[in-house]
Amino acid sequence: MSLTLTDVTRIAKLARLELDKAHAATLLGELNGIFALAEQMQAVDTTGVEPLAQPLSAIMQLPLRLREDVVTEENRRDAYQAPAPKTQDGLYLVPKVIE
Repeated sequence: MSLTLTDVTRIAKLARLELDKAHAATLLGELNGIFALAEQMQAVDTTGVEPLAQPLSAIMQLPLRLREDVVTEENRRDAYQAPAPKTQDGLYLVPKVIE
């Protein structure tokens, strides 16, 4: 996948970025370089390669420091929401700020 100068200017407009032609051309080269690198990485055959929990585990034997996913605290939502001015269905109700 490669972008054109029109694509870059359209993306900049959608992101509300102001780009002149020189910066757009530079950005076009950089973005196409990133896409080319991603295509190179996708072309590598990774069949049989186990995913790593962290990069260091490829060279070192590290213990997995993850705890079990169990609930360790009681649900105190009602106590936390008691002082709130307004709540509904477990959510805090706030005044509308943006119109």
